[in-house]
Amino acid sequence: MIITFEDKDLEELIITGKNRKYKDIAKDFLLVKKIVKTYEILKHSENIKQVAQHSFLHYEKLRYGYSGKSSVRPFGSKRVERLIFEEKENKIEITILELDNTHYGNKK
Repeated sequence: MIITFEDKDLEELIITGKNRKYKDIAKDFLLVKKIVKTYEILKHSENIKQVAQHSFLHYEKLRYGYSGKSSVRPFGSKRVERLIFEEKENKIEITILELDNTHYGNKK
């Protein structure tokens, strides 16, 4: 798949493992490793159905405030962090919007 980033800081975090905006996340080596692994799975998948086959990612289409977007959770159900992205089926393109850690009322 073609993956583009709206959040250039998130792109820097995934590619280099470091970023000022995400400095708290960059300190959590295991989380960065899982995010990079998730990114690699998204990048090497030919379509979104292949991503959904990786059940540990808990792929889901979102509703309500995030209607029209989808998410995967790098840690599965163990942690609340998730990558939120938009799918564009006609191009097989994913635009990664943000890394969210406020899922399930976890207001940090």
